[in-house]
Amino acid sequence: MVDLDRKEAKGEDSSRDQHSVEALEIAIGKQVRSSRRRLNLTVAALAKQAQLSAGMLSKIENGQTSPSLATLTSLANALQVPVTSFFRGYEEQRDVTYIKAGEGLPIERRGSGAGHQYQLLGHTIGKPYNIEPYLITIDDQSEVFPVFQHAGMEFIYMLEGRVAYRHANKSYTLEPGDTLFFDAEASHGPDEIQKLPCRYLSIIISESAAG
Repeated sequence: MVDLDRKEAKGEDSSRDQHSVEALEIAIGKQVRSSRRRLNLTVAALAKQAQLSAGMLSKIENGQTSPSLATLTSLANALQVPVTSFFRGYEEQRDVTYIKAGEGLPIERRGSGAGHQYQLLGHTIGKPYNIEPYLITIDDQSEVFPVFQHAGMEFIYMLEGRVAYRHANKSYTLEPGDTLFFDAEASHGPDEIQKLPCRYLSIIISESAAG
């Protein structure tokens, strides 16, 4: 059993290593292509300057081979860029948020409380804009609803139930599959819950304060 576990672990490590190599090849290829196009060079022209075959350069740009350091140096000289520039796309951090069903972060907003639940499903980091996706659940009838007003744009996708949703001086009936995209600086919010339970996805897009 121990030997089998070790073999499985080794196989997983090998698979991860292979994916890393492939990701690096693709990142290098994209940077080479981008640099070539910035100089308005054809594949044939760059291949000639770097003393490579056009076929080899094509494979590099398409992430189909791992170029040697000597090859990367030749390409860097021909493109007039440092060798390290080819690795930028691989080294950059990319935001990712993975949320299992029902595990969104509970958020206190106006209207939060009995029958009103807000779950944050992710957020941006270090970007010139903010994107906040929420899953909003209303499972209790209420006569008074909060009115929201904030910077940016908001997108609503109705998942379950039926709600009359007000934006400025107009109300829209939203049922499963319906969407509403609007300027969030105007007052907005649920006007009347017509069918429970009510669930909808709300995505708020705004400019970052840092930006």
